[in-house]
Amino acid sequence: MRRAIVPLLSFLVAIVSTIAAQPTNFTGEFADKNFLNGQATFQMSLEQSGSTISVWFSAGYNDGHGLLPEADGTGKVTGKGTVEFAFKDSARNAGTGTITHAGDDIIVSLKTTRVADSRCLELYRQNMRLKPAGKSKPKR
Repeated sequence: MRRAIVPLLSFLVAIVSTIAAQPTNFTGEFADKNFLNGQATFQMSLEQSGSTISVWFSAGYNDGHGLLPEADGTGKVTGKGTVEFAFKDSARNAGTGTITHAGDDIIVSLKTTRVADSRCLELYRQNMRLKPAGKSKPKR
């Protein structure tokens, strides 16, 4: 009996290791429609191919004042299961960001590295929680 248990345990460990090695899937549409206490909306779209992530996001005030920047960029899924990416926006700002899963939601942190128009900075925050938007739910 003991001889049968050892190979079975080894087999189970191999399966769990294989599953854990699969990259987390970040593909989906996400948004915070009550961004900045309901004054603004932040939305993000993620597409994944292997460990490469294409990122698109936009933000703006619901009443239309200020800039309405759109940004895109690319990144990679790290060994920690997070995404690290770089972006450029329509106001010629640039920066970096990280994305982590929080259940079905994602947590996004943005940091500008080049500021061409500072009016966008108030929309680029740390630890923004975005919920799945639309019909497509993230698959993990």
